[in-house]
Amino acid sequence: MQKIKSLMARQGLKSPQESMADLSPVENLRIPSSEEMRELRQQPIDPQAEQEIIDSIEEVYFSNDSFDMVRHELEKLPPELNLQELEDYRDKLKKQQAAVSKRVADLILEKQPSYVKELERVTALQANLQLAAVICTNARRQLRVSKEEFTEASLGLLANQRRRQLLTGLLKSLRTIKTLQRTDVRLSEMLEEEDYPGAIQLCLECQKAASTFKHYSCISELNSKLQDTLEQIEEQLDVALSKTCKHFDVLHYTKVQKAYTLLGKTQTAMDQLHMHFTQAIHNTVFQVVLGYVELCAGNADTKFLKMQYKDLCTHITLDSYIPCLTDLCKALWEVMLSYHRTMQWHEEHDKQKAAPSQDDAAAEADELTVDRSYVKKKLEHGLTRIWQDVQLKVKVYILGTDMSNFKYDDFIVVLDVISRLMQVGEEFCGSKSEVLQESIKRQSVNYFRNYHRARLEELRMFLENETWELCPVKSNFNIAQLHEFKFMGQCRSPSVSPSRQAASSVAPALEELSLFQQFHQEGNPFEMHIEPKEEETEDVLASNGYESDELEKSVYQDYDSDSDVADELKQDYVDEQTGDAPLKSVSRETIRSKKKSDYNLSKACAPILTNTTLNVIRLVGKYMQMMNILKPIAFDVIHCVSQLFDYYLYAVYTFFGRNDMYESSGLGLISSRLRTTLNRIQESLIDMDPVGENAGVHGPPEDRKEKVPIPHLSQMVVLTDSGTLYGLAQRVVATESLVFLAEQFESLQSHLDTMMPAAKKPFLQQFYSQTVSTASELRKPIYWIVAAKAIDYEQMLLMMAGVKWDIKEIMSQHNIYVDVLLKEFEQFNKRLGEVSRHVRIPLPVSNVLWEHCIRLANRTLVEGYANVKKCSNEGRALMQLDFQQFLMKLEKLTDLRPIPDKEFVETYIKAYYLTENDMEQFIKNHREYSMKQLANLVNVCLGSHINKKARQKLLSAIDDIDRPKR
Repeated sequence: MQKIKSLMARQGLKSPQESMADLSPVENLRIPSSEEMRELRQQPIDPQAEQEIIDSIEEVYFSNDSFDMVRHELEKLPPELNLQELEDYRDKLKKQQAAVSKRVADLILEKQPSYVKELERVTALQANLQLAAVICTNARRQLRVSKEEFTEASLGLLANQRRRQLLTGLLKSLRTIKTLQRTDVRLSEMLEEEDYPGAIQLCLECQKAASTFKHYSCISELNSKLQDTLEQIEEQLDVALSKTCKHFDVLHYTKVQKAYTLLGKTQTAMDQLHMHFTQAIHNTVFQVVLGYVELCAGNADTKFLKMQYKDLCTHITLDSYIPCLTDLCKALWEVMLSYHRTMQWHEEHDKQKAAPSQDDAAAEADELTVDRSYVKKKLEHGLTRIWQDVQLKVKVYILGTDMSNFKYDDFIVVLDVISRLMQVGEEFCGSKSEVLQESIKRQSVNYFRNYHRARLEELRMFLENETWELCPVKSNFNIAQLHEFKFMGQCRSPSVSPSRQAASSVAPALEELSLFQQFHQEGNPFEMHIEPKEEETEDVLASNGYESDELEKSVYQDYDSDSDVADELKQDYVDEQTGDAPLKSVSRETIRSKKKSDYNLSKACAPILTNTTLNVIRLVGKYMQMMNILKPIAFDVIHCVSQLFDYYLYAVYTFFGRNDMYESSGLGLISSRLRTTLNRIQESLIDMDPVGENAGVHGPPEDRKEKVPIPHLSQMVVLTDSGTLYGLAQRVVATESLVFLAEQFESLQSHLDTMMPAAKKPFLQQFYSQTVSTASELRKPIYWIVAAKAIDYEQMLLMMAGVKWDIKEIMSQHNIYVDVLLKEFEQFNKRLGEVSRHVRIPLPVSNVLWEHCIRLANRTLVEGYANVKKCSNEGRALMQLDFQQFLMKLEKLTDLRPIPDKEFVETYIKAYYLTENDMEQFIKNHREYSMKQLANLVNVCLGSHINKKARQKLLSAIDDIDRPKR
């Protein structure tokens, strides 16, 4: 058995079919024929037995077709072969085969009808397939014909056409791609031309086209490049937006806003704009100040670049302070004007776009509304922010320098610039500029305190060196002609020519326009402080005291002519604001009727003032300029203005009016109001202590610092020479210059009142009512001294004492003392005329002088009559005769009417005739007479119509009147 297996292994295994094919016909397993099959079927086999035989077949025979049954059976052979067993096993297999074959044959016979039927169908299918083959053959032949005759010709054309269309589309795409590739060149050109909307529109269109051709590999790179380009455009657009902060251009800004609208970033643009404005303010002020600091430093040191703005401002020199401030304000004005014009642009743009077209979508319209509302609120809020930034920058600059040592004109320029800047702020956003006001107020108070102190010292020096000579000015001189009062406007002066008045009437039309309207397109409100102003030179001084020879002739020859006499010559003073003459002015009729006592005919009626007066007036004008520009310190300035007047008034009184000998005359030369004013000035302003070892003893240093040493009259002024009427010319110049100064103050009252804070107005009213109005009252004590010395009243008393009054006859000839007294008056009148050749003596002055002289003469007469020991009725009649003679001659010398104290003398003379009861009543009612005069009156009357008892009673009544005075 092992040999068989090894032999099989050497020859290789074969399948049963192969094995059967290899067998010889003899050896080949014979397949039962149909006859055999029939015999098998005919052999009676028990179905059960048949089934058992089939069941006995191994399962492996039913497994699959690839089963090798031969190999299987051979492998089952035992190692030791037994022929009988092999034959038995063979017979068993044959039975199994026979049983399977019989079963198969039965099944075939059973399926025979179906097989036949299926065979017929296969035959029919074969016929159909043959017919289909014929049809396909014919079809292929026809298709070959069609291909040759139709498809290759006609459809070939269609295919070519389609290919052409595809290639055309491809060419178009390639051209678009080429255009897209060259877009960056065009974008660069458009950016150089500042066509930002066009560049953005082109870039967006390119991005849209690029998304269409994104299937090309080159386009994907282009798309990223376009995105980078768009970001670059946004950066340049931001730079372009920043340029509008300094120099606003409508076309430029319109392009920028349109570009941001295309980008859909309107709100972002507004946020960026405000950031740029803030940055522009910072950069502008820093660059301006840095430029001046480096210019003044004169070296290339870069340390200033690293400084903070606050520290940089401290390096500004005094010489460059004003130019730098002006340039600073001009630069800031440009920024604010740009912001103002930006707001105007948006307002006009919103009006144009207020009604959206019907084609706009509702969502787009809502978005536009939101954007406009945001922009409007942002711009309105930005006004205050920008102005606050401007104020803070200027405040730092203002406080960075100590301005206490500035020249006045320079400081006024600073105030004017800041005032104009505050006006800009008022119009820009309605701000009161508290930051600027506070900073300039601090500087102003500091500056003004030092300035005023220096001016008071300067005024003291002027007064102590003043020789009280007349300063020749034109007859129509007015303070409005001085440069210091130009700010009040020419229209306030009555001497403005009609052409100037017409010009001034046009000025308000310009003033109604705001600064942003006046300088909308060009110019700058701060340029006036850079360029030198071409102002008219002052023409207030008269040549040699006269304006012209013609005017001098008209004064002498045509005094009565209404047409040739200027209005200024017909009145002492004309109110500057109303043009009306005050109540005390002299009318034309008065001038005509009182020519003899008006000693101003030798000169035109020009104001009487000195150089010191003119300086004080100029100083007042400067102070008012400061008030006008900086109202927060108006009260401090007006208080200092009042001190200027106070010191001038006190000096004039001290130099010419203080004389204790004559103040006790009982004539009330100094009113209680004037005395109170003088005491107030002395206590509050005059430093009475010497500047020596006791200087710091009285009062705190702060109070002493505010006071000014008492002035002393110049040694050049002589007041004791009788030939000059005891310095009458100097007294007239000093006193009338003070009166003129008071009149100018009166004319400025309404203007000062408008500047004064409401809470401080009572101070101004008190200053005018108690100080300014008392200036003319100084005439009495000052001219009293001249009147008291000009006539020898003592000589008259001595001559009256030698007259015999107890005569028995009525005399027809007056006494000689009357002639002597009248001669004194004639001499006095002559001296007045001589003085008037040098200094015009105004009518009020001549009236006061004559009034004093006549009053003193009349009182001397009463005193002379009171010295009489004995007197008769005829003597009293002689007294009346003497007095009437005196009055008659005196009325020819003076036009003063009525004669002062005429009743004083007449009443005293007539009292001689009074009865006892009338005399007692007379004593009670006439307190103007002295006790001595009343007692003498009683004593002289004794024995004539008053007895001793009545005399004693009357003397007791006089003593009772005098007792309270003791």
